[in-house]
Amino acid sequence: MIPNQWYAVIESREIKRGEVLGVTRMGMKLAFWRTSDNSLYCIKDQCIHRGAALSKGDVIHHHLQCPFHGFEYDYTGKVKIIPAIGRNSKVPEYFKQDTFTIKEIGGLVFLWWGEPEIDPKNLPTIPMFKELTEKSFKYNTITDHWAVHYSLAIENQLDVVHLPFVHKTTIGRGNRTVVLGPGVELLDENGVNELQVWVRNEQDVGQNSIQKEIPRINNAMLYFRFPNIWMNRISDNIRIFVAFSPIDDMNTLMYVRFYQKGGLSFFRSFFGKLGALGNRIILRQDKRVVLTQNPKKSSYSMVEQKLIHGDRPIIEYRKLRSELKARIKSSL
Repeated sequence: MIPNQWYAVIESREIKRGEVLGVTRMGMKLAFWRTSDNSLYCIKDQCIHRGAALSKGDVIHHHLQCPFHGFEYDYTGKVKIIPAIGRNSKVPEYFKQDTFTIKEIGGLVFLWWGEPEIDPKNLPTIPMFKELTEKSFKYNTITDHWAVHYSLAIENQLDVVHLPFVHKTTIGRGNRTVVLGPGVELLDENGVNELQVWVRNEQDVGQNSIQKEIPRINNAMLYFRFPNIWMNRISDNIRIFVAFSPIDDMNTLMYVRFYQKGGLSFFRSFFGKLGALGNRIILRQDKRVVLTQNPKKSSYSMVEQKLIHGDRPIIEYRKLRSELKARIKSSL
């Protein structure tokens, strides 16, 4: 994982008020709890006393209570109450567990994965697509677990060459195997790194696509924001969105959303379900092939793979991913 980044890790609706959720993300067991006033917090899922999972505990007012001996943690990770010594007894300062800064936007929970000494008030902008936070857009979500590193799952969504082969019965119909472009632009706005991709695929009639440039279009087709969210702009009213939530180095949970706006509520609901079904079918086609890939993790320095011009979005992704990781190492 790239340090000092906001990662989309779960959906907000997975945690109701007064509930606790235990998940593995970033290779670490985490516990999320939501209080009665809808505040959401995140802590390492291990009690500092005897190592029990805090995610099996209860929400007591604003505290998370360990299920083993009743230790109560506040949002900073400090133990505020140890029942065995009395509720009014002072708890030593070193009774503290690691917590994580999280923010909710667009129905997603973003977790800051980075240096704890950075002031939360000075953290970079959360990389959510602003248009998808508008009330006019409604969405349907499906999830799918892939046994690959999240970087490999991301590369699949930046791959503009595979459609007529992996998706020949769905979105890749028409045998448009020749890739014109692809055009790729990297933007950096307020600390948010975004790749924009535009491309045109055609049937092979003898044209030389390597020499063919295509003009920049006003609205790109694919958008990827580091470290782990992607959007496909289908039309003015339809978007496909994916958050690649890293479970660990070998597992990723995909949150795939079908967004739409406009039209009557009944038809929106119908097409939303239809869009979610279509996403599931397409995702299964991708997954069948991606799980066979080796190596299981992306790297700019890979020598095992011989890339072609159509892989430019993947090349640019690997390059920037490598640069971001290198920046962190150089600052240590």
